[in-house]
Amino acid sequence: MIGTQLKLALRPAQERQLERWLWRLTGLYNWAIRKIEADARDGKYLSAYDFHALMKGHSTRLEIPVLVLRGVTDTAVNAWARYRTGLSGRPKLKGRRNKLASIPFKDGISVRSSRVVVPGLSALKFHRQDIPEGRIKYARIVKRASGWYICLFIDAEPKTISHVADGVVGIDPGFSSLLTLSSGEKIEHPHELRAGADRLAQAQRGRRTRLTARLLERQANRRKDRNHKLSRRLVAEHRLIAWSADRTKGIARAFGKSVASAGHHQLRQMLAYKSRSGGRQYVEVASRNSTRTCSACGALTGPTGWRGLSVRSWVCTACGADHDRDCNAAVNTLNSGLGMSLKSGREATSGIAS
Repeated sequence: MIGTQLKLALRPAQERQLERWLWRLTGLYNWAIRKIEADARDGKYLSAYDFHALMKGHSTRLEIPVLVLRGVTDTAVNAWARYRTGLSGRPKLKGRRNKLASIPFKDGISVRSSRVVVPGLSALKFHRQDIPEGRIKYARIVKRASGWYICLFIDAEPKTISHVADGVVGIDPGFSSLLTLSSGEKIEHPHELRAGADRLAQAQRGRRTRLTARLLERQANRRKDRNHKLSRRLVAEHRLIAWSADRTKGIARAFGKSVASAGHHQLRQMLAYKSRSGGRQYVEVASRNSTRTCSACGALTGPTGWRGLSVRSWVCTACGADHDRDCNAAVNTLNSGLGMSLKSGREATSGIAS
């Protein structure tokens, strides 16, 4: 499955129609969430198919295709299911501050030349770009600060990333330096959020909400572009990538913007799926004691606690090895990752033998 995004060039009438749809679908989403909550108090849980039956006849009244209505109710059911299983927070109602910004299409999407055909709408023109060949399984029209987009999910095989080398690497994420590799290389943090902070503050003081949203979108686009390029390079150069998985939520409570600006979670997701499609191995290693442990002798002689955060280099009192804090953590991550890789390989071999 491949996801691709197209920038739409809509006529004013098409924009007005999509705005009307978003307004009506917001009410539908809120109704579905309220109904699920009310039924849950009585121990009843409606499935997606139950909601599909309830949508009968409403397509004509709302002037919206029934597939779109079902897609919105499916979104509400899935959001509640994720909340029940502890994967996300309680679903919130959509409104002025928390707007519904996307319209799902479960079927009936086709692309012809520079136009995409969507049920219930006239053909939508988009800025020409290459689209992977395959069957479009799902689509979603999204409203952003920079305009309208359509996200297509196509049943096709992704292009494999060409292998440049077959090394192994341990990665220690940070905030002053974005990443520290076990090879000793430190990848500098571009600080997209800090670079645009003055312009963003100026727009916020002037209460220019559209400009504020556009500036935030640009920062997110730069961060995403940087992570795409970096993850592609790491997958191309290494057959094994070991990532030190820190407790990001706890760190975010202490350091806030630095965590959001780094975008480590997004980079981890990209490394995971690109490694799978590229025939590489990606493992996440618990970061416990990765800084304290001497990578030369294994003794726990490194800096600890909040005060130890200021110590960027230290000498092991057990063996006398001189360590850079981040490089040492990256080497320990690689050693643990190699052990996990060896263990999984043995389990796979024993499974085949049995």
